Amino acid sequence: MTGPMAAEIETRLSEAFSPTALEIINDSAKHHGHAGDDGSGESHFTIVIEAEAFASMNRLARQRAVIAALGDIVGERVHAVAIKAKAPGE
Repeated sequence: MTGPMAAEIETRLSEAFSPTALEIINDSAKHHGHAGDDGSGESHFTIVIEAEAFASMNRLARQRAVIAALGDIVGERVHAVAIKAKAPGE
């Protein structure tokens, strides 16, 4: 079951990048009771995204682009995200 935060992350990234592959993994249970666990069950995520937009970007630029597309989610509404961004064929 996908929660509202995971769904919002998926929507924002789909609109920004039209990805060829996108997976939003909720890692919050692994961080239960640790710093950043707000009890919502949606505080930590791994994002695996593949998009043509990343073809001309290095790893850091890809990370920055994803974080920019997420807007106020990272750091304000979600404690942490791990990002695995690649271009098709990588």
